[in-house]
Amino acid sequence: MPATTVSGFNSKSHDARITGLKGTNSARCKSITKNMIAKDTLGNTFEVPDFTIKDILSAIPKKCYVRCWYRGMLYIFRDFCCCFLFGIVARDIIPLIPIKFIRGLAWVFYSFCVSLPYTGFWVMAHECGHQAFSPYGWLNDTTGWILHSYLLVPYFSWKYSHGKHHKATGHMSRDTVFVPATKKEFLQKRKVLHLSDIAVDTPLYTLYVILVQQLGGWIWYLLTNVTGQKYPNYSRFSVSHFNPNAPIFEKKDYWYIVLSDIGVLTQLFVLYNWIIYFGSFSVLVNWFLPYLFTNHWLVFITYLQHTDFSMPHYLDNEWTFSRGAAATIDRNFGFIGPFFFHDIIETHVLHHYCSRIPFYNARIGTAAIKKTMGNYYQHSNENMWKSLWKVSRYCEFVEGKNGVMMFRNHNGVGLKPEN
Repeated sequence: MPATTVSGFNSKSHDARITGLKGTNSARCKSITKNMIAKDTLGNTFEVPDFTIKDILSAIPKKCYVRCWYRGMLYIFRDFCCCFLFGIVARDIIPLIPIKFIRGLAWVFYSFCVSLPYTGFWVMAHECGHQAFSPYGWLNDTTGWILHSYLLVPYFSWKYSHGKHHKATGHMSRDTVFVPATKKEFLQKRKVLHLSDIAVDTPLYTLYVILVQQLGGWIWYLLTNVTGQKYPNYSRFSVSHFNPNAPIFEKKDYWYIVLSDIGVLTQLFVLYNWIIYFGSFSVLVNWFLPYLFTNHWLVFITYLQHTDFSMPHYLDNEWTFSRGAAATIDRNFGFIGPFFFHDIIETHVLHHYCSRIPFYNARIGTAAIKKTMGNYYQHSNENMWKSLWKVSRYCEFVEGKNGVMMFRNHNGVGLKPEN
């Protein structure tokens, strides 16, 4: 199969990242190896899928592709109503709580509740970025720009980088987010941070990593492209999603990146006036804390969609679009996932095969592709909070000799890393 390329991507600099790993020298070969197997983190046999994207798409019913603009608008209106109702209840009940400390906790809980429909807004903007919201590009981009700007997300900037993620999911040198460290990179990072084996292996350090990731991971990704590809010749902030000249974009994207920045600046102006007219406490509980919780949900969701003990990553010579799309996992998040997060957790595998299918048709599409994928379809019913802890402990870096890279760790869990 011909190697897939992403327009505007400098593959030369990124292939250097994995120099020395077996398989890199054959990155331009025009065929992949069939019937490959590897050992996952826990020592289970992983069979590399060989089906094609045509096999998957032909299994999806045509009705799944139907996009209704009014239906998408109704979901946005529903999310807005949830915010409004939460606000009415909080306004009428929380001030009546006599104990100041408990009253403060109640306001935090209210902000937590508001973050759920806020994350729904984010997911709907995500639908817009994929053109799954409606058949009309202008409506998709206008709606997505407004929703994402409200949450300080540069809409077009993220849309373009996220699109490249979909084109190269699971590709070690071309994916744009949640690119795992190689063993060499993991050891180098430990050395830079002056961390001993004992320190890294402790649960306390894992907890620290989770907190940093969940509280600041999304903002840091937008600012510095952390967890994305490395650009050795660029400074940390020059690869920011707010920089129209960043190497993650193409020249033709320039003014769209500027428009994204204008959206974020407009929201900052809105917040300034919000404070002037309604006070800082109003912004704190109605926007800022929900914003932080929303950022947590985004990292929580996406990290666990692309990181698991059984999840492979590929060097260029063994990567195909269908293999990359299969290197994702569906999970369950109770009532919150389907209702507030619009099934983004439960139907993510399908989303990587065809991102223009609206979320309200994704359950039908998922059921259809499961029959074609068979055992290659990855799904987990494990509690997601438990999965977050286990994945953070078990999946520290990837390694492999045949072009299929599997997660390993230094915590003594599962297979030991190669010497």
